[in-house]
Amino acid sequence: MASQDEILARRQRLYRRQSEGMPARQLVIDHAKREGVEERTGWDDWKAVRKWNEEDWSLERESTISRIQTMRFRAIDKAMRKGQLQTVQALLADMGKVVGESIETINVQAPELSIKVEKKTS
Repeated sequence: MASQDEILARRQRLYRRQSEGMPARQLVIDHAKREGVEERTGWDDWKAVRKWNEEDWSLERESTISRIQTMRFRAIDKAMRKGQLQTVQALLADMGKVVGESIETINVQAPELSIKVEKKTS
């Protein structure tokens, strides 16, 4: 039987590995194999990790949004330097959504240009 410290350490390793992008099932199966535990224990560990994720999100939600915006600013800067204007446009559109900008808002605020062609009189 594993001690509470060993269980915690095992779960912390799973917590770190979740960022590798594997689907949950694959992650749990791989975790159980690596740790030498039953798959059921792997799922119990995953349940604890999911709870930690929920706690993290509730504590860090607001700062996460600002960190994402900071990352967008950096990405925009790098894309501009490389002339990747489509990337810049997509990132700016994302930022606009965050601040509540919509297509309707853009259209209302855009100036209207009207051109009238008159017949030439001589």
